[in-house]
Amino acid sequence: MVDVSRRRVLQALAALGGASVLNVPALRAATEELVVTTYGGSWEAFWRDTLLPDFAERTGLSARIDTGLGRVYTTNMRAAGADNPPYGVVMTNEIFSLTLRNEGFFEELELEKLPNYADLYPIATAAAGGMGAIGMISPIGIGYRTDLVQTPPTSWADLWDNPEFQGRTGLYNIVNTAGKMMLMLTSRIYGKDIYDVDAGFAKLAELGQVIQTDFNMSTAMASGEVIVAPFDFGEIARLRNQGLPVDCIIPEEGMMMWDQTFSIARNQMSRDAAYAYLDYILSPEAQELMMREFFVSPVNTKVAVPEELVRDVPVSGEAMAGLLEWDWAFVNENSDDFTRRWNETFGA
Repeated sequence: MVDVSRRRVLQALAALGGASVLNVPALRAATEELVVTTYGGSWEAFWRDTLLPDFAERTGLSARIDTGLGRVYTTNMRAAGADNPPYGVVMTNEIFSLTLRNEGFFEELELEKLPNYADLYPIATAAAGGMGAIGMISPIGIGYRTDLVQTPPTSWADLWDNPEFQGRTGLYNIVNTAGKMMLMLTSRIYGKDIYDVDAGFAKLAELGQVIQTDFNMSTAMASGEVIVAPFDFGEIARLRNQGLPVDCIIPEEGMMMWDQTFSIARNQMSRDAAYAYLDYILSPEAQELMMREFFVSPVNTKVAVPEELVRDVPVSGEAMAGLLEWDWAFVNENSDDFTRRWNETFGA
């Protein structure tokens, strides 16, 4: 048996670039280094090349990023324990933030340390109840191919009512939070409320054949296999700016959204830096940077969308009230049943 010392393990982890490479929890740093989470690809590049350098310039503080997904962060936090958090600030979808919050991993925010919190839209603060804030919102409307659709959609009901869409409608599957939101949305429109999932599943079955994806709808839209689908406005903007004939509308019944909740871990060694980072994320300056990079809707009311971006970022100001809220505790409690019934409805 090979005897490997803790120091050698730490050196190996450092050489490999952190916990996410090994898919195990990060070991707690011996210094007060702030570790923040983000996703890979263009997200990681933006954090590394733009956001964190701007944060450092404005505050004199630094942070290290760890990339992954909500499930990875949840696993890592649980493995490390609430007394030994691997991250200082966790950014992930509210469905995962809720779980970690309920398990005691995050602290109640000291709002006096977050002056920008007072300027947030209500949608950004409602879910976390003072234990986090949504720092990024990607509204989801109905995207469609303008060259392949004769009658543009105006409401979610058109997915059922417009015969053009039959067999060419795209849906995110139930693994994606957009699939879960679609179930609650359909239950809300065609049943008593979001909890009336029997009505929701019955109505979804009426769509017949749909093209499902767990993440990337753009490929199917670009090929014309899908001509209409739930789509976030930012992705439609990117496709349109690349020359694809697409558009996205705000449905009459309201919008879904992909959210990114930012939460501060309890019992960490970089608490002051964590508060500075979260306040920076919520600031007009950072919100504008993220808006210009990802075409997300700014959550700070002091950020005005410039005229040249209005088409790409159409949801701001009063339109933010059209973003719908969901009961993620209800979804988490019924996740296995929803997955089974979704797959029975559309096929796995």
